[in-house]
Amino acid sequence: MNWFMQVMRKYNDFSGRARRKEYWMFSLIAGLGTFVLSMMGQFSIVFSIITLVYSLVILWPSIGVGVRRLHDTGRSGWMLLLALIPVLGALLD
Repeated sequence: MNWFMQVMRKYNDFSGRARRKEYWMFSLIAGLGTFVLSMMGQFSIVFSIITLVYSLVILWPSIGVGVRRLHDTGRSGWMLLLALIPVLGALLD
């Protein structure tokens, strides 16, 4: 949980580096949180709304940790935008 909170505290930091463990632990905890909330959303519309809000809250920190992780691997943070290009992004990544 410490890795998740560390990324959430540095949500607006796009410089520097993010180690492999920091990136993957954040991704794991955020993914599990989204999964659990979406499963609970099957039973109630309230949990569906909570899932949407949670996803929007972790969007910006996940972009930040992704850019920092790319810096750690020696690439530019702008490479993260390649994922938005449907076929070319998968080929160049």
